Amino acid sequence: MAQRPIREYHAKKMLANHWEKYMPENLKYQFKAVLISPETDLESLPKEHPWLTEELLVAKPDQLFGKRGKHGLVFAKKRWDEVKRWIEEKMNSEVEISGVKGRLTHFIVEPFVEHDREYYLAMTMEEEGDRVYASPWGGIYIEENWDKVKDVLIPALATDDEIDKAIEELISSTFTAEFQEDKEKVLDLSKGLYRFFRDLHYTYLELNPFTFKGEYFFPMDTVARLDDTAAFLVGKLWGDIEFPAPFGRVPTPEEKFIKELDEKSGASLKLTVLNPDGVIWTLVAGGGASVVYADTIADLGYAHEMATYGEYSGNPSTTETYLYAKTILDLMTRKKDPKGRPKILLIGGAIANFTDVAKTFDGIIMALREYADKLKEVGVKIYVRRGGPNYQTGLKKIKEACEKLGLPIEVYGPELHMTNIVRMAIEELKKYENAKV
Repeated sequence: MAQRPIREYHAKKMLANHWEKYMPENLKYQFKAVLISPETDLESLPKEHPWLTEELLVAKPDQLFGKRGKHGLVFAKKRWDEVKRWIEEKMNSEVEISGVKGRLTHFIVEPFVEHDREYYLAMTMEEEGDRVYASPWGGIYIEENWDKVKDVLIPALATDDEIDKAIEELISSTFTAEFQEDKEKVLDLSKGLYRFFRDLHYTYLELNPFTFKGEYFFPMDTVARLDDTAAFLVGKLWGDIEFPAPFGRVPTPEEKFIKELDEKSGASLKLTVLNPDGVIWTLVAGGGASVVYADTIADLGYAHEMATYGEYSGNPSTTETYLYAKTILDLMTRKKDPKGRPKILLIGGAIANFTDVAKTFDGIIMALREYADKLKEVGVKIYVRRGGPNYQTGLKKIKEACEKLGLPIEVYGPELHMTNIVRMAIEELKKYENAKV
């Protein structure tokens, strides 16, 4: 499982799209928001969203960082002309957030809501279940008021009655007589929001703050993360979302290429370049397997040497796999390790359900043939572990191809645990490092 943050705009839009399924009729959410990027035509935007010129507005960056109010990046209670000028001034400007410098490129604009109360509600996935947090004291100083936040753990296999009882006890103990006016609305919201959180495979969802005006719910600030490995289950329910790069991180040309390839494919192709000078490179099939490989590398003390994080899955074509593998090998062979160590290429995955292993390995073999000379120049050792449809054929092909190309390779099927292949590779790397000491 990979927890991937999404924009505030998309989290609110998703909630609005599913509101009627999870919330009672007496609780309403009138979603009004626009997401503005460098490509947005600000002049024509009010034609599509007339409320922009009819209401007071609030604007803020929507780029996966918090404490925007404390950084002076919330422009509130303003008219559209003022908001438009502010965004034009801020667009592509560089700011520093918690020691990270980056450029402002995306903004969310919503109606400004006058309010007296600010509440807090959050949900997060844990090993034993889901934990729900609540407080009638929300807002930008929630951390300073954490002693007023209470929580409850909802076990993974809890029944609907057990879920309702746990949430009722949480809200009753938190929203005392002082907050009686909104207590029932918070209770209804919490019950519905938890089921929304669970069904759409969120790993974290925070509303801070939110408020009510009559029967209407207003989320002023929202933070959300999804389990991206659940895309095949609920991707259609998520709608048109994106997983942006962390603030301050500019995608490399290779990452952009794979992203474009992914958008044109029915398969899943993901790539993040962590350390182009690293000696451990991965060609991993499956989102879950990519997490296991990354965690194992980190557990063995070599996270700093992990060059890439990503996955190819969903039965990509031979050509798609070739283009993905070629991108990895091109990055891998640009320069030798300054310490003279060989580079490790881990080609692995779990046991595929429907991905044709032989077909995808044909694509990897095409890339290996193309980059064989460069791979030998930088020094490489290849470790393969794979299972699934036609895996015997795929393993046989890649072993024979590498032996013919003169590339050192070790090949294993599902008889070897997939974390063992990582351990074997790193133990070999340690032997070389110790010999150099």
